[in-house]
Amino acid sequence: MDRKIKAIIFDLGNVLLDFDHRLAAERVSKFTDKSAEEIFNLFFDSELTGLFEEGKIAPAEFFLKIKEALNLKIGFDEFVPIWNEIFFFSEKNIGVYNLARNLKDCYRVALLSNINILHFEYIKKTFPILDAFHNIVTSFEAGFRKPHPLIYQKTLDILGARPQNVFYTDDRYELVDSANRLGIRSFVFKTLGQLKDDLANSGVNCN
Repeated sequence: MDRKIKAIIFDLGNVLLDFDHRLAAERVSKFTDKSAEEIFNLFFDSELTGLFEEGKIAPAEFFLKIKEALNLKIGFDEFVPIWNEIFFFSEKNIGVYNLARNLKDCYRVALLSNINILHFEYIKKTFPILDAFHNIVTSFEAGFRKPHPLIYQKTLDILGARPQNVFYTDDRYELVDSANRLGIRSFVFKTLGQLKDDLANSGVNCN
């Protein structure tokens, strides 16, 4: 069986771009009687955020549900910048971005992200990182979030690659585990140095 790597998939959050929902939770707490911790739990990985990330509800509906749940005292136009301004570049991110750009010359390179449309549009305008990829697969467009097998399968189809010929890195163990079960050669991202070692040990070379 041919196991040569032909395509590489990168996760976005905490790999190419760091983020912290607590930044938004702290700011929103000024406009509600809920605690920052309660707000954080609603914003990060809740069922409501899941629906938004799968494109099942539109931004306006998402905001109305947030407003109702938190008894929020601000409008949509005030909420959106707070919701979006949670992303920031680290030195690690810049290193991963430069690596992805270099790999793009030798391999098919894709970005696969659980993300909602507001965050994605904000990132497109604010952070010049998406040019490192041939393909971008988002959960809100696919209708599924990682670790659902169908979003990985969609990415493989777009890349035109078999699982055993694909390298994937993500910072979350459960998402890596799901991809591994499909036969994708998947690794938990921890540091840029470890990522380079994992790539080299998988036979990836772009000199």
